[in-house]
Amino acid sequence: MSGLCLLVQPIHPGGIRVLEEAGLEVRQASAATMDVVAREVKDAVAAITRNAGFDRAAMAAAPRLGVLGNHGTGYDPVDVGYAREIGLPIVYTPTANVQSVAEHAISQMMAIAKRVRECDRAVRQDNFDYRYARDFHELSGKTLLIFGFGKIGRRTAEIARLAFGMRVLVYSPSAETSEIVAAGCTPVGDLGRALAEADIVSLHQRLTSQTRGMFDRERLFSMKKGAVLVNTARGALVEATALIEAVESGHLRGAAMDVFDKEPLPAAHSYTRCDGILLSPHTGGATEEALERTAVETARQVVDVLAGRRPEFLVDPDVWAKRRVSAPA
Repeated sequence: MSGLCLLVQPIHPGGIRVLEEAGLEVRQASAATMDVVAREVKDAVAAITRNAGFDRAAMAAAPRLGVLGNHGTGYDPVDVGYAREIGLPIVYTPTANVQSVAEHAISQMMAIAKRVRECDRAVRQDNFDYRYARDFHELSGKTLLIFGFGKIGRRTAEIARLAFGMRVLVYSPSAETSEIVAAGCTPVGDLGRALAEADIVSLHQRLTSQTRGMFDRERLFSMKKGAVLVNTARGALVEATALIEAVESGHLRGAAMDVFDKEPLPAAHSYTRCDGILLSPHTGGATEEALERTAVETARQVVDVLAGRRPEFLVDPDVWAKRRVSAPA
């Protein structure tokens, strides 16, 4: 096997080793912007991208491209429709970062419930009496609403139930009721009623035209007063202005955002001026363990496709039967 694999963004060295051991030349794009990628991908037989995505222009600029690796589970920045038109298989890794993202969601819940940031700040400011604020809570016994019951949503629910004794509601029109019940959770069909009941709402839904902006002012203010919103899914699920209003007005105890509509989040974004929103730079799946698993699984599937073997995870399985084959140099 030979040819160039272009990395749109850096991946763990473990994944690079898999590619190189298969005989591929691995090259890092000089920038993760699509105009640069379109110039540098033209001779590639494979490419791997992360949250930068891969657009139509980049695909059209690469006539030899036989496979696109999507490093992670979310692929909304990739032009899947055009890939289908040209028969370009896209592999992804829907299981590699599940544990890390679920742990991150739980850690954000705990940070807000126990005011971890505020406690740290108080000690540094010589305000040890902050311990008397009576503004700290346990997760135990609280009601958690999981919005989206994919692998990460399920694992988050499992940790919440088994580790903290939380009552878990699940809103997921695509999941079977029997699956939700078998997982020890309570299925809910009325999102409005569930929002009014939950102490914490954790988002695990894919971004689609239907879910974009789903958590607008009406939904955020229909949440239980004093509740917490945690988003480790996609930033565009939540309307930023409405979330800031809900937090600053005191309707919500707080919120945590690990994902944003535009990444990197601009330094001047209004989120950065709202102290009640806990921000992290899309690090839910960025643990060393998850990064290695994701890179290795992506690389192995890229190699599989180039070798003519059907990979384990295809974004669009129907493309396999009509896939194009990378052209020789």
